[in-house]
Amino acid sequence: MPQTNLFWRTFRPAEGFYDSEIQALPRRLPVRTFLPAGYEPNYAYPLVVFLHGHGGCETQVLRLAPRLSRRNFISIGLRGLQPMKPGRNGRLRYTWGAESRSDSLIEDYIFQAVEQTRRNYHVHSERIYLAGVCEGATLAYRLGLTFPEKFAGVISLNGIMPRGTGPLFRWPQMRDLRVFIGHGFANAFTPLAEARRDHRLLYIAGLSVALHTYPTTHKLHPDMLRDVNRWIIEGMA
Repeated sequence: MPQTNLFWRTFRPAEGFYDSEIQALPRRLPVRTFLPAGYEPNYAYPLVVFLHGHGGCETQVLRLAPRLSRRNFISIGLRGLQPMKPGRNGRLRYTWGAESRSDSLIEDYIFQAVEQTRRNYHVHSERIYLAGVCEGATLAYRLGLTFPEKFAGVISLNGIMPRGTGPLFRWPQMRDLRVFIGHGFANAFTPLAEARRDHRLLYIAGLSVALHTYPTTHKLHPDMLRDVNRWIIEGMA
């Protein structure tokens, strides 16, 4: 059962991973939470919402949270709505599915997961970031650009913006949205040229957008998370 803020102020939870579910949807969907070391209930933490890539899951993607920072953020990982065949090791795999097929359910899932996290922990309402990996980055872009008033920024790691759906239709409301793009310059699945195109489009639209490239393929480079950590902290100054 969800706990109240009073409970957490009385019994301070330890650093680590916690599992819960969203129950107010047609089906139960998981929310995996990472609490930082020395969690302080009186401090309003930034919240990072991790969205996994094609074939991932919430457990796999949230392993990035302590690598991002063990102290600075509360993080949650969510699961794609469409199951895939298990991997060779038997690990369950998921995808977010074709764009627009489950838009309303995905939106409800993400917004309710954020609200549940805010009820249970002390989250700064103006410091909520969507962090997507590969396929998850496209979803992060879509949600961030569609609802810029609900998020402080979008973090794209080896991903691209939605194509052919008018992603900047909320301009100028989205001009306060910050965007971090981290991309491997040897990424054969999503070429760097695509990320540079996104950077150029967002820059021309007047958004604060940073593009960082790394010596890697479609896999995440350790420096990506270090730079994301610095980028979020700099935005809080």
